[in-house]
Formats: sequence, C-alpha cells, structure tokens
Amino acid sequence: MTDYDVLRVFCGPTGGYGNELGVVRNGSLLPGPDDRQELAAKLGFSETVFVDDPERGVIDIYTPTSRLPFAGHPCVGTAWLLDVPELVTPAGEVGTRLDGEFTWIEARAEWAPPRILRQYPSAAEVTALEIPPPGEWIYAWAWEDEAAGRIRARAFPGRNDGIDEDEATGAAALLLTDRLGRALNITQGMGSQILTAPQPHGWVEVGGRVVLER
Repeated sequence: MTDYDVLRVFCGPTGGYGNELGVVRNGSLLPGPDDRQELAAKLGFSETVFVDDPERGVIDIYTPTSRLPFAGHPCVGTAWLLDVPELVTPAGEVGTRLDGEFTWIEARAEWAPPRILRQYPSAAEVTALEIPPPGEWIYAWAWEDEAAGRIRARAFPGRNDGIDEDEATGAAALLLTDRLGRALNITQGMGSQILTAPQPHGWVEVGGRVVLER
C-alpha cells in the first residue's frame, strides 16, 4: 500500500469532527489515473489527494469513483499540510493562507461541481433528515441565525459509492456563499465548522481547522 497521510478538515471548535482526507504526498508513486482511482476507491475517503509537485502545490483529486478538477475540503487540507501560497488544480490556481487556527483557500464557484442547494425552514428539520436515495447531490441547509450568517447544513453526495453523507463539504459551502453573497458560519454534519466569505471579482474564501489524524 502506498504511504499516505490522513487529515480531518473543517473540525469543530474543540478539534472534533471534520471530514477525513487521504493525501498521498509522493504522487509520482502512482502516476496513472487508473492506479490513483483504484487507491482512492480502496481507501474509501470522500476524497483522496495525490501531490504531484509539493513545492508548487500541484495536486490531483479523486473520489472513490471519479476524478475532480476542484474540491473544497481536499484543497483546505492539502494547503495546511504543504503550507504553500497556492495550489494548482485542473480547474485553476487556488490561493491559500494560514490565519491562526484556520486554513483558507480562495476559489471560484464555477469550479465547484453542480450541487442541489435545498433550503429548509428550520435547522431542526435539516438535522432530522433521512439519507435520500442515490441520484442527486444534495446540500440541505437552513438558517440557524440569519442575521449572524449562521447556517445548519448536511450533504448527501448521492453517488452510491459508500459515502452516503459528507461530513464537511467546502465546494458546496462555496456555492452557497456565492448564491447568498455574504459571509457564512456553517455547522455541517455531526459538528464540523466551515467559514466562508465572498471576495471581489467572483472569488470566495473557504476556511476551517485541520488536524493530522495519522
């Protein structure tokens, strides 16, 4: 088995929760897409990152079943691990910065895969949702405190690949921020925290805490 790190990205205030991420620091060990896809499926994380150039921040992202040009929590986690000023993805160059306990990326909404952003009347209804059948990638959300920009959310990829619910989803948070046009403080899944802020010229910042699990 190829060596890899496991991070948790978008952890809660006490360091718990967060979405697991696999990072293969030496991507040259598995240069072919078929081998990378096979390892991503075997590891079973919602995303696995292959680092092709650690100094320039060139990365390649896979779910258990497909390759992604961009994804939020893989970029936040890899930015923390590599500590580089930018990441180079197939979608474009992702700006990064570390600010105290938070790691931030800057990306564009059009880079994110399509999501159904489904608003519910209350946070309690989002918490009580059953996992929907596969077929649609659904980001369920509701205001906890609209004046403060606090949101309750859950994410259901619907890919039928063993990931029924995504604990923390940066790309969906980016899309929601772009739609609402305001900074957000999102509690997702069991207790993960995602912070976002719209930037000039169509850019959005997405930030969160990252810990090295193993």
